[in-house]
Amino acid sequence: MPNIYFCFPQGKHKALTMSYDDGRRADERLVRIFNRCGVRGTFHINSGLLGEEDRLTAEEAVGLYQGHEASVHTASHPTLARCPMELVVNEVLEDRKNLEHLFRVPVRGMSYPNGSYSQQIKDLLPHLGIEYARTVQTTNGGFGLPEDWLEWKATCHHNDRLLEHAETFVGLHKKQYLYLMYVWGHSYEFDRDDNWELMERFCEMVGGREDIWYATNIEIVDYMKACKWLKLAASREFAHNPGASSIWLDVDGRIIEVPGGSRVDLI
Repeated sequence: MPNIYFCFPQGKHKALTMSYDDGRRADERLVRIFNRCGVRGTFHINSGLLGEEDRLTAEEAVGLYQGHEASVHTASHPTLARCPMELVVNEVLEDRKNLEHLFRVPVRGMSYPNGSYSQQIKDLLPHLGIEYARTVQTTNGGFGLPEDWLEWKATCHHNDRLLEHAETFVGLHKKQYLYLMYVWGHSYEFDRDDNWELMERFCEMVGGREDIWYATNIEIVDYMKACKWLKLAASREFAHNPGASSIWLDVDGRIIEVPGGSRVDLI
């Protein structure tokens, strides 16, 4: 009977995603870098603050983030763990509704403003339609998938040995594992630290590679959840995909696509 591994789309075993907060005007330069190198990511936006100070307007945000993901960061960026739950509910739902009105897609993820959350908040989020939430903690260079989507730790902040981690990530080759590199930060930090060349070098190093899937946060969540829905015969002779999206498998070294709604022989 065959040995079977889940793969990322097109049979890839590495994925890269980026995560940037606050909807600041420096996102314009950051998105240009991403788009030039084929890198994709998620932008966590405080919809109640759009147009204030150095933040993008609503119209600018809609135009800028095409091809990326807009995600909840609460309407006004409070420290959630210090807030009554009524306020937490309002901040998350108002931000979600505002972003959905602007971008015309269901918004199902977030990052915690100020990195603040609690178990009670985590328990609440699925009831508000939130399927993942990014923290400010990191895995210190680890490239695994999260055990808890509502406590999602990035690989690193961009000021934490980014190029060193990128070099390691690019060199990963053991296809029995799924590797994810996840970078987070704020675009205004590049202006503050005068280090835009760091992100330029990073994206040039990791962009445009055939073995990397360039995805938004929610695309990774959706794909991994779809994998859990795959129905495999006890004999491993065939697989049935009851979902709508394709799933890719490595079957004894052969890459096999299982399209949505189909049954595919594996041997």
